[in-house]
Amino acid sequence: MITIKQLSVFLENKSGRLNEILDILGKDDIRIIAATVADTSEYGILRLITSDTARAYEVLKAHRVSAQQSDVIVLTCSPMADVFATQLRHLTQEGLSIEYMYCFSIREKAFLILRTNDNVRTEEAVLKYGLNIITEKELLRL
Repeated sequence: MITIKQLSVFLENKSGRLNEILDILGKDDIRIIAATVADTSEYGILRLITSDTARAYEVLKAHRVSAQQSDVIVLTCSPMADVFATQLRHLTQEGLSIEYMYCFSIREKAFLILRTNDNVRTEEAVLKYGLNIITEKELLRL
């Protein structure tokens, strides 16, 4: 499987809660590789790729923080918008839906972190179209 583990942390919509979560992880020497926050009127969802997802999950659970682990795929490509579009077009041509996506760039390379409605079919599309992925091991070396 070409997926990478991601943490989803549920945050109450109150001032300082994000800081609390990051402090908890920081005290255990967890490095944040990528992060995004999505909010609703009632709560937020912090999605994280970390240096040690299993340990981060255990640390959060020990602090009674509501968190889940899930699988995402990380595509690599040029940071140009038209290249993003081409990458995603291949997935939609295969009938896949993107549930969410976030990204980051380092110099001339972008990393698209995405969750689709079907990881198995996404892996097949990645292979079929020769899309560039990054493994968890490679991502941790960034």
